[in-house]
Amino acid sequence: MAWLALAFGLVLLPSLAHADFRLCNRTQSRVGVAVGYKDGDSWSTEGWWNVAANSCETLLRGDLVARYYYLYAVDYDQGGEWSGKSPMCTREKEFTIRGAGDCLARGFERTGFFEVDTQEQKSWTVQLTEGNQTRPAQAHAPMPPPAPPNFRPKLQ
Repeated sequence: MAWLALAFGLVLLPSLAHADFRLCNRTQSRVGVAVGYKDGDSWSTEGWWNVAANSCETLLRGDLVARYYYLYAVDYDQGGEWSGKSPMCTREKEFTIRGAGDCLARGFERTGFFEVDTQEQKSWTVQLTEGNQTRPAQAHAPMPPPAPPNFRPKLQ
């Protein structure tokens, strides 16, 4: 009889499995993250989640309802970004923006997000690494002008 009560109690326990869209920052820097997704018949973007180095954050809670989600992330400490070719609206401060068109005309920035294919899973975790990040162009010391044709330095 005790085993029956135990079995019945286990059925009533809440499920420990969570179906969420998560991001893990596998870099040594703090990153800011924005996410884009289909919201009914239109698009929405939300940001910014601040994700500490070597940690994970839940961006969207619950079962995923779409196959594709879109991300943009900025490396706060080292510079650089994780971006793509899917334009969506963002702004510098915390935001939720409905619609992905006419960003500039509506007073937002137009930002390229990269696509995440969740393969129609109910939960998904994205891993940000330094290897898939675009770094800003490095400043180079100016090069001296080219020598004129037939230039021969004087030998002393």
